[in-house]
Amino acid sequence: MKRLSRVDATRKSNQHEIGPTKAMREQFLGQEKQTFPAVYVWLGEDQDGFTFEAWATHYDAREAIPGRSEWRLYYPSNAVTEAMSEGDTLFLARHHDGTLWFIVAPAGSTSEQQLFWLFGIRPQGELFVSREVSDTEPALDFAARFILEELGIEFEEPDAVKLDTIIERFGTTFPTTATFSQLARLTVPEIRAEDDPDAALMAWLDHEEAMFRRLERRIVSERLEAGFTGDSAIDVDGFLKFSLSVQNRRKSRMGHSLEHHLAAILDACGIRHERGAVTEDGNRPDFLFPDQSTYHAAPPEGLPKLAMLGAKSTCKDRWRQVLAEAAKIDRKHLLTLEPGISEPQTVQMEARNLQLVVPQPVHASYNADQQGWLWNLAAFIDEMRRRQVSL
Repeated sequence: MKRLSRVDATRKSNQHEIGPTKAMREQFLGQEKQTFPAVYVWLGEDQDGFTFEAWATHYDAREAIPGRSEWRLYYPSNAVTEAMSEGDTLFLARHHDGTLWFIVAPAGSTSEQQLFWLFGIRPQGELFVSREVSDTEPALDFAARFILEELGIEFEEPDAVKLDTIIERFGTTFPTTATFSQLARLTVPEIRAEDDPDAALMAWLDHEEAMFRRLERRIVSERLEAGFTGDSAIDVDGFLKFSLSVQNRRKSRMGHSLEHHLAAILDACGIRHERGAVTEDGNRPDFLFPDQSTYHAAPPEGLPKLAMLGAKSTCKDRWRQVLAEAAKIDRKHLLTLEPGISEPQTVQMEARNLQLVVPQPVHASYNADQQGWLWNLAAFIDEMRRRQVSL
């Protein structure tokens, strides 16, 4: 990775070159001229991200001059290179299938911080620094898989056979999210929310995500084998509709799954709460404490025992939505699974009297200052328990 220089980010020509280091050539680019298939990725803030598939050529610009090698990586102008600017961070990685990934994240963005944490390396100016990823790296955890999914990189499930046995009952039909979440909890009986709510939440989410992936693979494979044809013509609209339904199901399922497991943890810990309670102007906080009737009976300035918790698997810029969901509660709480949210974003949250709650295993993706401010789920439950002693 490296910070992009002004020359790297110039848009004056249709083709560009960057200079790799000796370590990069030894580790993954090779010592001979080669053209790689390449995936260019732009990761802007919020939902502003896109990809472009092309190529990149690694070659010696002074091959004809003995002893004067000057290796370059030559790549075409495209939507991603048009979006990048001086100071942004370029992450260049080679997938085991030979594809080069050319990933650009804006300086100071959440995406940049997430990738620093994922790859375990930070740039040191405008020269490339590199790190070889070995087969002995720790297993991917939830936060790492979250970032890889944002990049569009699929990952393998190590316990595929065991998972297939669990989901056999569903055949090729998706169950309700509540049913699936409950099954995830029942099939890991050794996990107890009372012992460690943060670990329990992540374990349940991990297990359910793996179950969902296996069931989705089975259902999608069967649909693809059936094909998309009708009246002797290719059913393009049918394919697009099916593809969109797959993507939408992935996005909506995680949010519902998070709420189901949070509710189970609150119940197990004896925390009085109400899901989807109605407050002012028809707003519906994900979780209201202790309940809707207590909230509406409270004076306009509220009561110390009142609290609310929003639950969003990803924050992006949507964290501001929870600020208006309960006017009688000054300090709002928001739980998210998103790793490495940028410091400017968390500073804004604190300024708006919003306390971010992040499961403990994800804290490592935040910097030291942020970790000192973050709450984990156990801390939130302890605070709710303290407030509800008199109830």
